[in-house]
Amino acid sequence: MSSKDKVALVTGASKGVGRGIAYGLAKAGWDIVANYNRDQTGVDETAAHVRELGRRCWIVQADVGYGEQVTAMFSRLRAEAGRLDLLVNNAGVQTFASLLDLKEEDFDRTIRTNLKGCFLCSQQAARMMKEQGQGGAIINIGSGANKQPFPSLIDYCASKGGIENLTKVCAVELGPLGIRVNCVAPGAIEIERTKLEAGDYAGTWGPITPLRRVGQASDVAAVVVFLASAAAEFTTGQTVYVDGGLWTAAQWPYPTEG
Repeated sequence: MSSKDKVALVTGASKGVGRGIAYGLAKAGWDIVANYNRDQTGVDETAAHVRELGRRCWIVQADVGYGEQVTAMFSRLRAEAGRLDLLVNNAGVQTFASLLDLKEEDFDRTIRTNLKGCFLCSQQAARMMKEQGQGGAIINIGSGANKQPFPSLIDYCASKGGIENLTKVCAVELGPLGIRVNCVAPGAIEIERTKLEAGDYAGTWGPITPLRRVGQASDVAAVVVFLASAAAEFTTGQTVYVDGGLWTAAQWPYPTEG
């Protein structure tokens, strides 16, 4: 089956990296199911552009950290799109707070959204792909926080480290079903959220990145498109860092908020 016949669900597709991934997949011929939680205006913009690219796009609302909402989302996906060939677990949140100051409810929200959401969506997607009997792919969006300790991001680092091992276990369990599971870990990517983290985001992170620039959502999308394609049909359980060499250089101190 060619990509033009396939459907991809992208969580957190209303802005940023998720939106960029939806666009990249649409350009490669995928139809898109665009998930969002609160940003209706943003996801409408994403869907409109996907359709301008000549692909179908369905919009589904769900907070991926809650099982009943994920179940309802997949019920709608089945009814409207009819199939699923790729899941991109992109939805995520973070809290800037030190270990001593981080609130329990913020820790719970980050783990629930980033890690539990990845589990819940992967479980539903894998069940659907198993029923279809044609394999499929799951791509989890990680971070440099998969392996690097970022001060004041303890909840985020814990969630992304968990995602990397979740990726490996899922790859082992789902491999016999022809379902590949990989992780894409971006470095310093310039999007709406990260621009707010530093007064000059590109000027802060670009000089310490070996390729001497920050990344764009399209850089992440390109790797997602590859891992979803037949060209990567023997690749599973892997984490691919899309970081311009940043985490290889592993320079310290890292730029801090503001």
